[in-house]
Amino acid sequence: MALAILYVVGVILGVVAVLEILGQPINLLAKILVIAFVLFTSWIGLAIYYLALRGNLTRWFR
Repeated sequence: MALAILYVVGVILGVVAVLEILGQPINLLAKILVIAFVLFTSWIGLAIYYLALRGNLTRWFR
């Protein structure tokens, strides 16, 4: 049961991260790269996105 809850939380956080990335003013290729990174690396990608990339995407992909 706990793994199912953890899975659902991960899916919700992944969807929220993708929607935030799509709203960023960066080019399409950068959006695709960041979304692929977040989704393919699961929890590690979500942690890196929320801790390091979230507020810095426009600075990284000018």
